[in-house]
Amino acid sequence: MATKLFGTDGIRGQANTWPMTADMALRLGAAAGRYFRTDKKEHRVVIGKDTRRSGYMIEYAMTAGFTSTGMNVFLLGPVPTPAIGYLTHALRADVGVMISASHNPAADNGIKLFGPDGFKLSDEAEAAIERLLEKGVSPSAPDNIGRARRVDDARGRYVEYAKTTFPRGRRLNGLRIVVDCANGAAYRTAPEVLWELGAEVIALNVEPDGYNINLNCGSTRPEAAARKVLETRADLGICLDGDADRVVLIDEKGRVADGDQFMALIATRWAREGRLAGDTLVATVMSNLGLERHLAAQGIALRRTPVGDRHVVEAMRAGGHNLGGEQSGHIVMTDYATTGDGLIGALQFLAAMVETGQRASALAQVFEPVPQRLVNVRYGKGKAPLSTDLVQSAVAEAEAELGSEGRLLIRASGTEPLIRVMAEATDAGVLDSVMRRVVGAVEAAS
Repeated sequence: MATKLFGTDGIRGQANTWPMTADMALRLGAAAGRYFRTDKKEHRVVIGKDTRRSGYMIEYAMTAGFTSTGMNVFLLGPVPTPAIGYLTHALRADVGVMISASHNPAADNGIKLFGPDGFKLSDEAEAAIERLLEKGVSPSAPDNIGRARRVDDARGRYVEYAKTTFPRGRRLNGLRIVVDCANGAAYRTAPEVLWELGAEVIALNVEPDGYNINLNCGSTRPEAAARKVLETRADLGICLDGDADRVVLIDEKGRVADGDQFMALIATRWAREGRLAGDTLVATVMSNLGLERHLAAQGIALRRTPVGDRHVVEAMRAGGHNLGGEQSGHIVMTDYATTGDGLIGALQFLAAMVETGQRASALAQVFEPVPQRLVNVRYGKGKAPLSTDLVQSAVAEAEAELGSEGRLLIRASGTEPLIRVMAEATDAGVLDSVMRRVVGAVEAAS
């Protein structure tokens, strides 16, 4: 296996093609089992999944791999990704597995691994598991094979935990909430939590069939939810993605607020309350320049990381920070969760609504964003557009034109054959000019 298996967020690809095959999942389970099982004592793994049809295939294959090395497997069924982080630690497991391709189409799938502390595995641990996979793992003796069992109350355990993150003594009575579950992993948990806290819940896309996950719905396609908010005169719309680790909010006027606006609100509130560790927010290079300027005016530092929630979490843990996230809606609050949690993030926004008595529209538009554009350019097999003189020259010219009044970010996706071009500029004309030239150069080199 010459190609690196793990990407920026675990392993991901089209189901039934390498690396998302049953054979690879079995071998990965065996390698991870051997990595974590260092003696003959009981060692546990928890496995959850979203609602993709291919999840069954990968779940059973990984179970076979883990049990072949003596690991005992707890099968949780469809649960959000953050539930895996929570339950890996709560069930005292050595490793957690989430089978999901997040916001990708149903034809894709992926595997994310979590350590015993509930956080995603380090690059070093993933590399070690990959080496074991390449080398091959000897199975355990017949009398030392692991067991597998279903955990019927896994979803309920997470529901109860999620409710504890909402302020004690507060309820959502009188609030009408639209929640779009993307036909994904939170199709039952999110409506249940909101209803049990007292809200009137209008649930959308809660009928998964194995193929409709993220299909024209959820955090990447919030238009239908926005229309439903207006139609039902709801107080808030909540859009989750397929594995519910990201959230996009919609105010009562039907306007969409991204992760940057959410982080600006929570960072400002927590700083005022003395809860923001180090008076610092951790966000990626994709977050809007307007967010950075707003935070600076509040005396709050912004620490930027490469794209990917795992980079955000690593920086948060290294610096002792408790709030971070991505513009796309991954919101990480380590006071409550080990990874992005769309539902718990939404609960913190709702807590602000309840405690201040303000409407969502007053809380969800914290700063004026600098005009920003993002274009994805697909490139052909064997191509390397970023290394060409044509693209490098276009980038250099664009950066000189933007100067201190804007930013340019160009990078290869870690999960798809895409070049992502993002630019910001206070002058819309400059922004259009820069994007036209850089995107044109990338397309020519792709």
